[in-house]
Amino acid sequence: MPFLGYHGRSHPQSGGRGFAAITAALLTIAAVLLVPRPAAADTPWLTVSEDGYASFTVPVAAVEAAVGPVSQVVIEGNIGPSSAWAEFGLTRRGDVWSGVLGPLKPGLYSYRVTGDDTKGLKDPTNSTVVASDPIRSTFFVAGDAARPLADAPEGQGGTIDTLTYGAGSKALVWTPPGYTARKPYPVLFLQPGDGVSATDWLDLGRARQIFDNLTIRRAMEPMVVVISDGGAAVGEDLRKAVADRYRVHRDPAHQAIAGVAEGGARALRAALTRPSRYAYAGSFSGLLTEVKADDRQVKLVRLYTGNVTDPAYNATGRLTKALDRARVGYEFDGVNPDAGANWNAWQENLVDFVPRLFRKVRDHGPSAGHGRLKGEFTPPAPGTTPTPFVTKDGFVTFETTTDFQNAQNVKVWANWAPGGSWLRVPMTRAGDRWRVTVGPLDPWFYYYRLIVDRTSVKDVSNPTRVTTEPTWSTFLVAGERARMVTDVPAGRGGAVERLTYRSAVANEDRTALVWTPPGYDPERAEPYPVFYLQHGGGQNYTDWVEMGRAKQILDHHFLDGNLVPMVVVMGNGNVSDFNKELLENLAPAAREHYNISSDPSRQALAGLSMGGGQTFGMLKANPGQFAYVAAFSAGFGSGAGVDAKAINDGTRLLRLYVGDRTDFVYPSFMASLDTLNTLGIRYEFDGVTPGPHGWDVWQKNLIDLAPRLFKR
Repeated sequence: MPFLGYHGRSHPQSGGRGFAAITAALLTIAAVLLVPRPAAADTPWLTVSEDGYASFTVPVAAVEAAVGPVSQVVIEGNIGPSSAWAEFGLTRRGDVWSGVLGPLKPGLYSYRVTGDDTKGLKDPTNSTVVASDPIRSTFFVAGDAARPLADAPEGQGGTIDTLTYGAGSKALVWTPPGYTARKPYPVLFLQPGDGVSATDWLDLGRARQIFDNLTIRRAMEPMVVVISDGGAAVGEDLRKAVADRYRVHRDPAHQAIAGVAEGGARALRAALTRPSRYAYAGSFSGLLTEVKADDRQVKLVRLYTGNVTDPAYNATGRLTKALDRARVGYEFDGVNPDAGANWNAWQENLVDFVPRLFRKVRDHGPSAGHGRLKGEFTPPAPGTTPTPFVTKDGFVTFETTTDFQNAQNVKVWANWAPGGSWLRVPMTRAGDRWRVTVGPLDPWFYYYRLIVDRTSVKDVSNPTRVTTEPTWSTFLVAGERARMVTDVPAGRGGAVERLTYRSAVANEDRTALVWTPPGYDPERAEPYPVFYLQHGGGQNYTDWVEMGRAKQILDHHFLDGNLVPMVVVMGNGNVSDFNKELLENLAPAAREHYNISSDPSRQALAGLSMGGGQTFGMLKANPGQFAYVAAFSAGFGSGAGVDAKAINDGTRLLRLYVGDRTDFVYPSFMASLDTLNTLGIRYEFDGVTPGPHGWDVWQKNLIDLAPRLFKR
């Protein structure tokens, strides 16, 4: 059974380097808890918790039987920013590929399992189907925001029929509960985009559930809905077939048409250029930009678009101007800030559009939370600016150099999933480059790398660097939420200096980084308290500055008046005997070069992952040496031989942190709390920090911890 161990890198699943060697004491900490057992043949590959965490456990044997041996496995689905198609990499642990993603927002998700970029397979343990894509499955995350998409109670919904017409063409028809041929019904013709099947409106658009739920709530008029395949306009043969089979009104006042993407463009053309055909028209991410309107008596033209990742964003702006010039009245639902051109957006569009048909409505404005068009979105021309290009709204455009023009697959892998997990977003060819726009991203600090034909590559157009991860780059999305990880004004922050010292443990000269507060006085009568801050496995002394944003966090806390003036020492924990290294080498060297205290009550120690394990090891072996102790994403381990009284007597603060269930040390951490409780050791734990085993969590942990030091 392989050991997953404590480590400190953000751990993008599959493809990372091996773990750095760590102390033998850490090798025993909860190894069994961290390694999933092999999945049985009938064990679900996917389980979804009530709070929206999707846990994947894919047997290696099943993948190899289906597509042959692979070096990596990902889950592809509508899980990216703006519900874009993205990949979540799984990690091989023993006989399974596994990973946890979430919390996901309420809604419908579709996915497939893919090995080595091109070898896709269906999850055989998930009975859901997407007729147009046989290897895709779906799952539903319940919640108030997704109530219109939930299945209606049995027996309360409408009926789906198949209608054959013309030379063997087929359409799907929804009839409302209680449908009867004794009275005529209005009819809505609903179209998908080019190359998209009518069944997608059911499998991905949840149209049936939407109609059922709106009907149950009496939020829509009883009507017949006809869903045709994409690629062609609604023709007279379909209209006639509907009228022959169903009792429907034939006058335009009771006819509506809508569609997505190219289907939305065809719907508008049909309503605006063919007199006496339709009284209502809806365009969901439609690509029409010009109109010739012969019939200006249409009761409702309503336009929908996603954010700037939607190809219809610019087209919608041009269309509104064309409609204004033609003096055609229309309504605009506003820019959906959270979705692009995908079924998540179109589901919302359908929920908004259908209740407006064949009845009087009072509200003609945009949906709640939707914004106005702000002009066309045009990223810089290829090759004209370093990447990424970040807008003030949090949309980020990535572009490669021309070095990968012959590549087959290029992706951006970054910490933009919920909580900071890693997701890969495919890039598309743009001439001899590759490009993609992602967002909107919340204000925060992001890190990423390019994946070119399954090889990790540095974005050389981005000058940022991460010493321990040569292919990583970073960028910041500005905003109030990101204030603590943003640079303070020049000249107002503390200083970061290099401290070089001789290590008898490692038998070499070693380096630490040291932050001193603004106004640091080396001659101050009272020595400064000192905080030793440790990195994780696979990292070194540079990571807390380059990735953890420790300088920015400490600077802001100091300027805000929240921080006791202190010196922070970030050492190199990659050593065989951490306790000896810290106590006999690093700490004496720090005291020699800086005006810091040796009083245990004025010393603090904290670390992440492996560094957290080292912190616990120091606490056990030398209770009272550091009065302030904290561990991020690390377990306490065994309680054997631990002097709980000495720890309680010598420790003023023992504060613990961990990510949510996407943090792979979560099980062992929670077991540690039982150990501490049994031993009677006092500690503070305010609950999980949302996010995985990564810097998004550890940055927040430092933000919370630093103001608590040396205040009791």
